[in-house]
This record gives sequence, structure tokens and C-alpha cells, in this order.
Amino acid sequence: MARTTKSADGSIAAQLERLNAFRPGKHRVVSCYLKVEPRDRARGKYLIKVKNRVRDLEAALPELGLERATMEAIKADLARVLDFLKQPGNLPASQGVAIFACGPQKLWEVVPLPFVHRSRLAVDRTPLVRELASAEDEFGRILTAVLDRTAARFFQVTAFGATEVPGITADATRGGRYHGDQDGPGWGEHSYNNRLRTERQRHLEAAALHLQLLDKKDPVRGIVLAGIGTDAGVLQPYLHPYLLDRVMGSVRLNAKKVTAAEVREATLAVRADWERASELLLMHDLEEGLGTGWAVDGVHDTLKALGRGQVRTLLVDPDVAEPGFRGISSGRLALMEADLRGEKDVVPVIDVIDDAIEEALRQRVTVNVVFEPAAKQAIHGLAALLRFR
Repeated sequence: MARTTKSADGSIAAQLERLNAFRPGKHRVVSCYLKVEPRDRARGKYLIKVKNRVRDLEAALPELGLERATMEAIKADLARVLDFLKQPGNLPASQGVAIFACGPQKLWEVVPLPFVHRSRLAVDRTPLVRELASAEDEFGRILTAVLDRTAARFFQVTAFGATEVPGITADATRGGRYHGDQDGPGWGEHSYNNRLRTERQRHLEAAALHLQLLDKKDPVRGIVLAGIGTDAGVLQPYLHPYLLDRVMGSVRLNAKKVTAAEVREATLAVRADWERASELLLMHDLEEGLGTGWAVDGVHDTLKALGRGQVRTLLVDPDVAEPGFRGISSGRLALMEADLRGEKDVVPVIDVIDDAIEEALRQRVTVNVVFEPAAKQAIHGLAALLRFR
């Protein structure tokens, strides 16, 4: 049975602790990270992707020089993962999932994730948990403000949940549409509308100040604005410039009815769109860096920079896979065994791109898998922005 238990605050600490403590002995662990966003679920695209990766991995297993019993156990684990994913009901509601399996040692962990860098399937001596461990830190905290004319609700959204924090309520005009007075025709309506505009402005100013105070108390990585119809982004002009720089986007939500779960889902969608837009800016940085020596492009040069600890941001093409080699003691990766000359414990790896992601996360490097088509054309498998030359 799959274990997906999390603590009440959405933490995955217990699962991560189990995985870090797991020792497979002579056996191997299958680690699967899978994107299950709406476009991946459509017509079972995610399943086609997994089947192809299982096929490729099984074909590459003989190159790892494993004992026959170990290879058979790996194939059984791959089949178990595939059977589990064939049932759409087994998929979590999140946009990503990680699965770790080692049948001989009775390991089977399924972990819902808010996002996955790219779908990958790997076999190693230990569970590949770097992406799992870094998910919360990479996501950070996002503040989502949901407004209407009379209230402002605020939600803290993290990688594994959303929590509502105290909001504010406006002093709204009550009663009929407007009341005439004795100063002449139309003056009652004019005063009433002025009063509404003043109340609205005060409400937005108060909401912006409240958002600023929440961030000051516990700084956030991003801000999402929400409301009904065209009011979704109405708060933006009232924000302090240092908050304005962190606005990821806006979305339509009803402040009176929305739930924390709905806020989290909407926030994840806004964040995904924001990331796609940010990829074009990264490509500008890459182009500039290539001209000044502060960036590298191509799998060979990027792996070399990663082995030297030079990489600040790793850029990955999600559709490229390359076999390669790794030095167990050094952790260095290369396309050719000759590039690891002098190392005695060199082993083949099935996909050096996937291993590069894991190594980058180990080094606490920012990983960006580039899906935006125009931006992806600038990357030849792997590229990197450097922290030193």
C-alpha cells in the first residue's frame, strides 16, 4: 500500500526522514519524479511518458553491470511503479508526484509534490531525495490577497498547503442606493458615489498596508492578487514598490466563498505562468553571459562547470536525455568516460541530465527546467549561469 501520510501542517518531514535513513544494501532503489499538471493528465500523456522512460531504462540496465537478481528486482519495481500510475485514481491532486521503490527491502513511498522540475526515472544505490528535500525551500512562501468591496482575506501558500491569516474588513456604506437632499437635483447621488469611492480607496490602502505588515513580519517570495472580475488586480497600484516587484500575477476568486484549497490551486497556476514568463528573462541573461564568459551552454561544458562548483543557475531542456558517466567519490558527471580520467570508481549513468539535476540540488544550485518554446531553443541540453569564472 502506498504511504502518503503527511503531518497536519503539510510537512513531509517524516517521509523524508524515512527515505534518508533507508539503506538498500546490495539492492537498488527506483526513484520516479513525475509531472502531473493538467496538460500532462490530458489523454494520459503522463503515462506515455512513464512507459517510454521505463522502456529506455530497462534497455540500459545491462550497461550498469549489475547481478541478474538485482536487475530482476529493479524490473519488478519499475513494473510496480507503472501499474500504480496506470490507475488515474492513484494520482494526487497536486501537480507532481515522487515515488520511491525497492521491493526486496519493502520500500514504497508516494509523495505528492506541488511541482516537479522534470519527469525522470532513475535507479541508484539510495533514494534520490534532493528534489523532494528542496521543494519547500525552492517554492518559498507566497501571500495571496483576495479582495472584494468590504473585505480583504490573506492566505500564506507554501509548497504543501495554504493557511488563512487574519484579514481586514472595510467600513462600507449601508442602506439604499442613495438619498436625495435639499441642495438641488443630483447632489444626493453625487455625494453617495463620492462616499463609495472614498471608502473603496481607504479599503485598498488598508489592504496594501496590511499586506506590507504581513511581509515585514515574515518576508515572502511572491504575491498573488485575487478578486472578482476586473477587481483581481485592483490592489496593485496601492502596493509599495518593494512589494510590487514580487507580484506574480492575478486571478479571479470570490473573497466571500473561496476556500484555502481553492486559493492554493489558483496560486500554483499563477506561479506556473509567472515561471514561464521568467524563462524569457533567463534566456536574456544566458545570451549576455555567453558573451562575457559568465555562462556556458551545452551538456559537456555545463557538466564541467557543475563539477567545479561554478554553477549558480542550471538551465535544463526537459526533452533531452543523454547517457554518461559519474565518478562515485567525486560526484563529477561527464558524457565521456575519458573526461573523468584519473578517477578509479567511474560508473555509467543512464541519463546524465537527470543526474545533473540531482547534483545541482545537492550543491544548492537554482534549477530551471525551461518549457517556454522560444526560450528552450537557446539551450542545448544543459546551460548554466556561473557564480565565478
